[in-house]
Amino acid sequence: MDSFSTLLRTTTHELHEEANSSTFMSDLLGGRLGVDAYARYTEQLWFVYDALESGAERLASDPVAGPFVRPELMRLASLERDLAHLRGPGWRSTLSTLPATRAYADRIEECARTWPAGYVAHHYTRYLGDLAGGQVVRDRAEKTWGFDKKGDGVRFYVFDQISNPAAFKRGYRHLLDDVRADDLEKQRIIAECQRAFRLNMAVFQALSEEFPLSA
Repeated sequence: MDSFSTLLRTTTHELHEEANSSTFMSDLLGGRLGVDAYARYTEQLWFVYDALESGAERLASDPVAGPFVRPELMRLASLERDLAHLRGPGWRSTLSTLPATRAYADRIEECARTWPAGYVAHHYTRYLGDLAGGQVVRDRAEKTWGFDKKGDGVRFYVFDQISNPAAFKRGYRHLLDDVRADDLEKQRIIAECQRAFRLNMAVFQALSEEFPLSA
């Protein structure tokens, strides 16, 4: 029988592929959009991670979610440095959330408040995705818009407190396999992971409408 971490990966694989090949991400990574689209995407990430990390403090001692709350994963401070670089020192005053992003952040906040296992689903889809696929975004952003390697503008993707990402991901998968949840709860976590991917894709869709490629 497959481990829970394997089950999570296989049951979200198609949605993961769909998210990666979304119009917005394809255009962004293909260098067909300007730096403003990248900055707008980074702004939306700020709302998502603000929801994740403001909930993390409260859940640190929770028996289900607590083991996943790791300071070396936290992204908000890096995002804020990137936004200061991309939008200038007054970036907070111009920050605005897309309705799709608000729905995503609200769902994370709801899970953090009422359902720790659901919070784990969002934690997994975001942090493990950024630790892996995020490196592709960083590399393309450095090449396309000339950011310093692992510097301001791409710090969100630099996990400098994780010296061995492969070992970290293995450890994270062990945490998933040991999560304190029965089979029914695990099915609910899987469904929430799928929901997280769909919420993320709705943000990509909204961004692609805001930054359409001129025909």
